Amino acid sequence: MRGEMAESLVRVGPGAPMGALLRRYWVPVLLASEISGADCPPVRVKILGERLLAFRDTDGHAGLIDEFCAHRGASLFLGRNEECGVRCSYHGWKYDIHGQCVELPGAPQLAPKMKIKAYPCIERGDIVWAYLGPEGKHPDPPELEWCAVPENQRYVTKRLQECGWMQALEGGLDTSHASWVHRYELDIDPMHRHAAANKYIKADPNPVFDVEELPHGLTICGRRNGEADSHYWRITQWIFPWFTLIPPFGPHAMGGHIWVPIDDENCWAWSINFLPDRPLPDEELEAMKAGKGIHCVYEPGTFRPLANRDNDWLIDRNAQRDRRSFSGVEGFSIQDASLQESMGPIQDYARENLVYTDKAIALARRMLYDATRKLETGADPPALSGASQRVRAASVLLDRSVKATDFARKLLLDGLQQPVYSV
Repeated sequence: MRGEMAESLVRVGPGAPMGALLRRYWVPVLLASEISGADCPPVRVKILGERLLAFRDTDGHAGLIDEFCAHRGASLFLGRNEECGVRCSYHGWKYDIHGQCVELPGAPQLAPKMKIKAYPCIERGDIVWAYLGPEGKHPDPPELEWCAVPENQRYVTKRLQECGWMQALEGGLDTSHASWVHRYELDIDPMHRHAAANKYIKADPNPVFDVEELPHGLTICGRRNGEADSHYWRITQWIFPWFTLIPPFGPHAMGGHIWVPIDDENCWAWSINFLPDRPLPDEELEAMKAGKGIHCVYEPGTFRPLANRDNDWLIDRNAQRDRRSFSGVEGFSIQDASLQESMGPIQDYARENLVYTDKAIALARRMLYDATRKLETGADPPALSGASQRVRAASVLLDRSVKATDFARKLLLDGLQQPVYSV
C-alpha cells in the first residue's frame, strides 16, 4: 500500500482526512448506562482524538462538550453537574449541553459570549451517539437492526483495544481466521458450540471469497466445502464506515461490532449480540455478562480487558499444547485483540503481503481512502441513509450452483423481515 494511503487510513484527529470523513457519521461515544441518571457524575470521553466530557442534565438529556472550561482551561470533569449544566469548580462558570455558558459569576454580562465546543447527541441501542461533523450535514439516525429491537433482545459492551482502528476493523472483515485462531473455542463457547457451522469451518480452512461493493459497504461471502451437493457460506456485512455484522452460529444470538477510533493508536471495540424476534436466552445472557463469546472480562472498574498486552494476554502455553486454545489465548474477543495489538499501535502496512483471502480488506481500504478524497472535493460520503444499514449477515448451506452474492442481494439487503439464515 502506498504511504500516502496508509497514512490517510490511520490518522483520525481533527483536520486529518479520515477524521473529517468519520465525523460525518453518528459516532458511538459511550454506553447510556455510563451516564445513567439526571445530574449524574460527568464522564471523560476521548473520541477521534478529542478530549470531551459526557453528562446527563437535570432534564435527562445527554450532552457531549469540551472537557475544558473556556476561562483558564480547568477540566470540567472536576465540576458539578447540577441544575441543567456542568459548573467549573475553579471559578463557577457553568455550561449547558449545548456548550453555552449560562452562568458566569462576577461578569454575568459576558456569559452569552462564552461558549465551548459541544456536539449533538442521540440515544439508540443502549449507546449515546454524537455527531462531530459540520452543521447541517447530519446523517440519518442509526437504523442497524440491533438498535431497534427491545432492550431484552440485545446485549451491548465495549472494550478498549490498544491499537489503531483499521487493524481492528480488518479483523472483522476476515472470516478466514476463524478456522485457525478460534478453531478450539468454537466447540466450548456458549454462543458457538453445537452449531453445524463449526464442522465446516474447521474442515475447510481455506475459504474462497466473493466480495461485492454495495451502497451500504461490502457484502463478503466466504465459501467453504459443505455437504456433497452444497457449499457452506459465511456472509459478513461491512456497513460503512465501521460496522460489521458477524455470520451467526446455529440457534445462537446474532452478533456485530463497531470499531471506533479513540485516537490514532487506540480504539473502542463495541460488541453486540441480539435476536430479532425474541429475548436473549437467560443462559446465553449470563454467559455474555461473564465475558464469553465476543465479550470479555475487564480489569476492575475499567473497560480495559483483564487479558492485555501488559500480561501477554494471559497466554497459556499448556492450553495451546493440549489443543484447548489454538493460540493459547482464551476468548474470541481477546484472541482477535491479542493478534491485532501484537502488530503494534499502528500496523506497518509496507511490510505486509496480502493474498486472495484479503480481498475484502483491500477493497475496504480503497473505499475508505476514496471517500476521503471525494470528501475533499465536496462530495458526500457513502451510506449516510439509515435505510442502507438495514442488512443482515448469514451462515448458510447453498446448492453448489447458487451464487452467494445473488442470495445475499435478494434476501439480506433490506432483509430484516426475512428469516434468520444460520447453520
